[in-house]
Amino acid sequence: MTPNILIVDDENDIRLLIADILSDEGFRCRTAANSDEALTEIENGMPDLLVLDIWLEGSQLDGMEILENVTSRSSNLPVVMISGHGSVETAVNAIKLGAYDFIEKPFKADRLLLTVTHALQTARLKRENEELRQTTGQATEIVGSSSAIRQLRAALEKVAPTDSRVLISGPPGSGKEVFARSLHKLSNRADKPFVVLNCAAMNPDRMEVELFGEEQLGVDGGHRIGTLEESDGGTLLLDEVSDMPLETQGKIVRVLQEQTFMRVGGEVPVTVDVRVIASTNRDMAELMAEGNFRQDLFYRLNVVPIEILPLKDRPDDVPALVEHFLSRSAALSGVSPRTLSKDAMAALQAYDWPGNVRQLRNAVDWILIMAPGDPEEAVAVDHLPPDIGTYTSDSVGWEEGARMMSLPLREARENFERQYLLAQVSRFGGNVSRTAEFVGMERSALHRKLKTLGVNSQEIAEYQNAGAAD
Repeated sequence: MTPNILIVDDENDIRLLIADILSDEGFRCRTAANSDEALTEIENGMPDLLVLDIWLEGSQLDGMEILENVTSRSSNLPVVMISGHGSVETAVNAIKLGAYDFIEKPFKADRLLLTVTHALQTARLKRENEELRQTTGQATEIVGSSSAIRQLRAALEKVAPTDSRVLISGPPGSGKEVFARSLHKLSNRADKPFVVLNCAAMNPDRMEVELFGEEQLGVDGGHRIGTLEESDGGTLLLDEVSDMPLETQGKIVRVLQEQTFMRVGGEVPVTVDVRVIASTNRDMAELMAEGNFRQDLFYRLNVVPIEILPLKDRPDDVPALVEHFLSRSAALSGVSPRTLSKDAMAALQAYDWPGNVRQLRNAVDWILIMAPGDPEEAVAVDHLPPDIGTYTSDSVGWEEGARMMSLPLREARENFERQYLLAQVSRFGGNVSRTAEFVGMERSALHRKLKTLGVNSQEIAEYQNAGAAD
């Protein structure tokens, strides 16, 4: 949507001049000659930006009083102050009251356009950050009860209060950003910005501008801040850092070391105080061996390595996550929360979750919207998302999978354990030691469990042959 700009100046020629300059650049402009007209225009519709003269002759309120009035209504409204009789003290006071910048008359068109553009960009970033905070809500909570999650919480409590850099690894959707936000929330920087730079989604040609900002050279000067400056005093997450261009990798090494950099096109060093956290879903050792990631950057980022396991390796976390997402999604969407039957929960725990926690959250949203029945009625297994129900029956590999889901929990669990362990032992070529390590059991305990369930070597061989034939 085209930005709407309100221009307030007691001189008609100045109002028209500014409106012409901005209109030529595609902005929609309104004008006002005094405080009464300005406040009426604002009542008719809040502008995206306000260009405001400080000295308004014949006006009930001067520009500084109007500034106080509008910033008390909307702290996110960018205001550019202008004056032909300004001073350094006046400019400082305007900034303190919430103005974005101060321009002295007579001004050049390029300076005005640059300031207006940057003010609108800054306001947009503030709005997006606020929306993100509101949307994520409790997204800094590490949910689950598995041993893997308990270890993550312990690591979080140790590293959060420090300024150590952390490299978080894990598959897409496993919760890397949630962990990074938790680190920030529990750190000494919690009241400062938390900024995310998605290296995978960023155009490589724009990476350095987004990271370091850009200096606008020329008589009027001006600059655009990057994510490093935006996160000054706080935390910067380099999301999927493995996708960062090699040239940028070399430049950020120095930033991590000295916390100093220069904007693109600039010559003046900028100093910041930023804690950098990075995340990746790639094999960093393999990337370095291929020459696609710098070792010196890796070792600077990997001060404290944290690995988040895929959801399929921690099924014990599924019930807590389901309950968390059901409660949260119901509150956000204004619908009644639901509960799941025991067989439905067992099916969710048996599912492979290729999309990890993100996919589970989407499945919960689907259940709230699509699952039939009254709110107080538990969601049955046949009311789960179709792909999950189909996978559950097919993945266990026996014809009576659907019947198993209708059995009492104890009998269903025994059936599931048998098929699950048979599939895992076959997967590891009959190697019980490797299977035990993967499923999290002692070797002797797994032997006893297989014997109890009646799983023998002949059946394992037959299962493997059947899989090879498929």
